[in-house]
Amino acid sequence: MKQQTGFLQIQTHGQSLTMLNMEISNWILKTGMVTGLLTLWCKHTSASFIVQENVDPDVRQDILTYLDDLVPENRYYQHSSEGADDMPAHIKTVLTQTSLSIPVVNRQMVMGMWQGIYLFEHRKHPHLREIAMHLLGE
Repeated sequence: MKQQTGFLQIQTHGQSLTMLNMEISNWILKTGMVTGLLTLWCKHTSASFIVQENVDPDVRQDILTYLDDLVPENRYYQHSSEGADDMPAHIKTVLTQTSLSIPVVNRQMVMGMWQGIYLFEHRKHPHLREIAMHLLGE
């Protein structure tokens, strides 16, 4: 059994969903591993992961709109020192995921045809986000 670790830095463009499949797939190929379990970890409290539809951009827009309606900026939050979008961003992170586990078979992530791995930026302004990757396998 072997293991590899790596990091991705992703520049976001404000509140958005950024697909990561290509960057992660390229890293898996560089590790030389054929089979294993990939763990992704988002090192932030106002960004997260979702696995979602990778073809129709309307799905991503509907998700953004739904979460904005569910966790609005214009309500009172005790924590407000980092701006009106910060506490809603923390809540959206609670509702999504900060880690993912994905099987790797034949040097590829085992994903459904329509699935994409997205970094979900919850803040309104651009941020540089870091993702830790760990692949355990052979």
